[in-house]
Amino acid sequence: MLKKRIIVCLDVKDGRTTKGVKFQNNIDIGDPVEMAAEYYRQGVDELVFYDIIASARGRGPILDLISRVASEVFIPFCVGGGIGSIEDIRSTILAGAEKISLNSQAVKNPGLITEGARVFGNQCIVLGMDAARDSEMPSGYRVYINGGRVKTDLDALAWAKKAVDLGAGEIVLNSIDADGTKNGYEIPLTRMIAENVDVPVIASGGGGTPQHLADVLKEGKADAALIASMVHNGTYTVGQIKQELNAQGVPVRL
Repeated sequence: MLKKRIIVCLDVKDGRTTKGVKFQNNIDIGDPVEMAAEYYRQGVDELVFYDIIASARGRGPILDLISRVASEVFIPFCVGGGIGSIEDIRSTILAGAEKISLNSQAVKNPGLITEGARVFGNQCIVLGMDAARDSEMPSGYRVYINGGRVKTDLDALAWAKKAVDLGAGEIVLNSIDADGTKNGYEIPLTRMIAENVDVPVIASGGGGTPQHLADVLKEGKADAALIASMVHNGTYTVGQIKQELNAQGVPVRL
């Protein structure tokens, strides 16, 4: 049986790790290089680094910071934020990332998914998707871009399917409604996407306890769970979360 992955997310703003609730009221919580090294020591399976203001400010990735984080971790490392061209993808990979997350830029230029997958391989191109409940949408969820600030006309399920057809090899699915609340993942959204695409789906937004992860990995059919607040604030270590998941019969790397 394939092991379920635990992934820590570092949201970065102006070179510092930050955390908010539902994409608002972000506070500084530390140095991303030091935090990455600590989570690597704790046994995290992968690390995700999002520059949450790069797209809104119209600038590319901070390569120096990416390189410093990459030098501290020897696990898959995914980077997103402000990556708008093949040159941006190439320079980010050369700085040490294994995967590239395309979110706002994928919506603005879907061809970047296809071109990125052609040049670097599908496994390298991750669709980052921020979705919120919206009864006007066929699936019940609407896609937002620019760090959750700008709503699009895209339906979450339709966009997920299209992105996979274009070449995305994985989807990080973030619920804006659940983000930072620590009240649990948006299981209906996660399950709907997971059941309708044939690439791994990573649940994001709302993880507050190991039980929340167990629920989304089992009921939500997610391949991995992304966490932030619950480890950033020291409530749990990665190791504690994995031990509890293992005790519940969720296959994880111990």
